[in-house]
Amino acid sequence: MSKALTRVDPWRGLTRWTTARIAMGCAGVSTPTSPLLAFNSDHALARDAIYAPLNVARLKGQFQDAGFETIAVTSRVKSRAEYLRRPDLGRSLAPDSAEVLARKQSPSQVLTVVVADGLSALAPMTHALPLLELLRGGLADWVLDTIVLATEARVALGDEIGQIRGAEAVLVLIGERPGLKSPDSLGAYLTYRPRVGRMDSERNCVSNIRPEGLSYEQAAFRLVHLLDRARILGATGVTLKDNSDHLPDAPAKRTLAGPIQGDSD
Repeated sequence: MSKALTRVDPWRGLTRWTTARIAMGCAGVSTPTSPLLAFNSDHALARDAIYAPLNVARLKGQFQDAGFETIAVTSRVKSRAEYLRRPDLGRSLAPDSAEVLARKQSPSQVLTVVVADGLSALAPMTHALPLLELLRGGLADWVLDTIVLATEARVALGDEIGQIRGAEAVLVLIGERPGLKSPDSLGAYLTYRPRVGRMDSERNCVSNIRPEGLSYEQAAFRLVHLLDRARILGATGVTLKDNSDHLPDAPAKRTLAGPIQGDSD
């Protein structure tokens, strides 16, 4: 009596509820060919996301077409290889970029938004603009600053940018560390009264922003809520708890966002 070469996992039916890599079955003591090829493909996409550069010219044109002014800056990092080896250099501006950002007058209630490559340029290229178009409609009590497009950037680069711009708050939209099923996950890091030296515990993070994770509508709603609460409390981070899910007009919840996540620091 012959036996099938590939054994189907009894939990196979659960795969319709998740994109996680579960119930792959087995062929003898090995992984079946199809899920093995899928794994290799996802791994290649994640690696490509890390090394692909941010197309600043294209992004600048898209933002300008949508009515946003932009400024392009870069960190002290000289190459992608250095970016991966030296996170500290990605947290401070190149001297010429700091000069470009300087402004003579700083109006009150300024929100500076930084769109950064981080560990996945694919994420801001795909998701930053549609998120900001929704977010713009909820910023009645804020003055939206010129959008800053930052390359070779880490999250803390927003602190120096916000300090130079005289911002009341800075929002960094940055590519998160790619997962094997999510090479384009966008993270949003919010810091109130940004200045050089702020700690990770002093900012809030809304993560996994993409159609398959936290929708643009949900993320925009959550960020507006956090901005308003940050102004009342005078702080972000562990002081500011996100209770937006419990508000009566909150969009349907699909994924969690915590006070901080270190994917792109």
